[in-house]
Amino acid sequence: MITGIILASGFSKRMTRDKLLLEVGSIPVIERVLKAAKSSLLDDIILVYRNTGVRAIGEKYQVRTVYNDSAHEGQSAAVKLGIRESRSDTDAFMFLVGDQPFLDSVTINTLIDQSTKNPQQIIVPVYNGKRGNPVIFPSLFRNDLLAIEGDRGGSAIIERMTDRVKTVPIMDSRAGLDIDTQEEYEKIEV
Repeated sequence: MITGIILASGFSKRMTRDKLLLEVGSIPVIERVLKAAKSSLLDDIILVYRNTGVRAIGEKYQVRTVYNDSAHEGQSAAVKLGIRESRSDTDAFMFLVGDQPFLDSVTINTLIDQSTKNPQQIIVPVYNGKRGNPVIFPSLFRNDLLAIEGDRGGSAIIERMTDRVKTVPIMDSRAGLDIDTQEEYEKIEV
């Protein structure tokens, strides 16, 4: 069983507004991520949110929504909350970020397939030679993930456990595109 944890409780500090609610092709960015997740092979989906507008979109897609009251502690708080809210029979956690408007179910399913074939490996997508998201951690890394601090996800674990990392080249580089600044948002073409 693979649980998808959508990290969507950041503060969009490099933007003047909540980037997850910005529209790409008339659809909010977070909704595009939710659509991809819902149409994928993920067994369970948890949306970790801070903004009630993000929660409302999650509820529209009937995913479990969990409020992050520790969002000020950084991304690690969302990671931990998602893990704690996961079902006990979870074999692996897929961490998706809420600001990847072109992520699709094909990419998600490719990573799930690699996780199924390599159940002890951390699965990391590579877009144009650069590591990206979503990343899958087998549940054996649960305690390591629960020990992370600050505004980091699992990158420290990936850096420390290079022999346990399987990279997966993704041909569609747009799937890995994320939005961090107003300039990046304005450059997006649907």
